Amino acid sequence: MAEHADGLRVMVRRSKTDQTGVGIEKAIPHGRFIRPVALLREWLDAAGITEVPLFRPVSRSGRVRSMGSIAEVGIEPRAPRLTTQAVADIIKRYAEAAGLDPALFGAHSLRAGFITTAAERGADLARVMDVSGHRDPRTVVGYIRRANAFKDHAGSGFL
Repeated sequence: MAEHADGLRVMVRRSKTDQTGVGIEKAIPHGRFIRPVALLREWLDAAGITEVPLFRPVSRSGRVRSMGSIAEVGIEPRAPRLTTQAVADIIKRYAEAAGLDPALFGAHSLRAGFITTAAERGADLARVMDVSGHRDPRTVVGYIRRANAFKDHAGSGFL
């Protein structure tokens, strides 16, 4: 994680779009509404996290899991990472708490929601793909079509 005047630069070591672990740097802007950089800092301070991984499991008692014990000699202990299943479970829990059907939500909902909202706000396709990690514009265009289904509709002038 590196500070920048406009936000943070974060190295994502492995992701759905980078299974081999080459890694890719992602820019996280400060933001005006959700303020992701401030929220990330707040999380790191509250959890006492000073090194990667930044997102870790939290016990039922609210304790952030730290370094695990390793029985093998010569292997450095590592803090556990938050799994994609844990993210999906968290999203489902909050969807249900909001009165929504949790079966309709999962970890992918964050990615799909970002793309849809970016499209609704007129973000450039190439810039959306930079953030989402998509390589094929046809996939992203599918989200954009859904987001813009009623915008400038062909029949809006006579329906």
